[in-house]
Amino acid sequence: MLGKAISLATRFIPRTLLHRVGVAVGWCLAQVCRGHRYQDPIDGFGYRTLLPYGRMAQRRNALAPKSLSLERHRLIWLYLHRELDLANRPYRILHMAPEWALRKRLGHMENLRYTTADLNSPWAQVHCDIQALPFPDESFDLILCNHVLEHIPDDRLAMRELYRVLAPGGTAVLLVPIDENRADTLEDPAINTPKLRERYYHQRDHLRLYGRDYAERLQAAGFLVQVRDYAAELPPEIATKCALRAGEKLYLGHKGKFQQ
Repeated sequence: MLGKAISLATRFIPRTLLHRVGVAVGWCLAQVCRGHRYQDPIDGFGYRTLLPYGRMAQRRNALAPKSLSLERHRLIWLYLHRELDLANRPYRILHMAPEWALRKRLGHMENLRYTTADLNSPWAQVHCDIQALPFPDESFDLILCNHVLEHIPDDRLAMRELYRVLAPGGTAVLLVPIDENRADTLEDPAINTPKLRERYYHQRDHLRLYGRDYAERLQAAGFLVQVRDYAAELPPEIATKCALRAGEKLYLGHKGKFQQ
């Protein structure tokens, strides 16, 4: 019942309204789910169970309600801290369409110059179009752009803009929904209503469904692309404790060389 309610809310309630009410509702649900079986690495809160999540198909133990983190947010956080030493280095960060889970923690880290941006989000400091970012070239050492590009009319232009504002040696975390069974991205102008988009792209406001060629699109924008099955690289007990999703990959776009 709860999973169905979450599914309906995420499908039909405007995203900006969900942003405003989700934090308070999530905090209340977290008190009910408190325990020791799982732990959200972002805020350290422990759960006996996490909430189901999924607009079309429900995933068990996906949503940590206190931080509103999903599996991908927890995976990104572990990568940032274990691989990039985020807590100790003075990164300049651009966070597109900032998620509450990551924004709340990153915004309080004094070693970071942290900028949030989005067209409509109430959590964004800068309201702008990702297809025409209002930042100078090479402004950021780290970019977080998580499940954004599938919403953008000209995603290739957006990718080029992200590459433009990334500094040499910088990294962009560029996750999108991907159908691994598709070789090529599905993008058809005839799929032009919320009902059709939900049927073919799996969400009412998506403009395409990426296939395995996603990395090639990033490369065409200039990025050196690294695809990591990072959950599989972690000790199994950490992946289990943090309720990560098996097989969910990190797509990392680098400007310049990177270490394998």
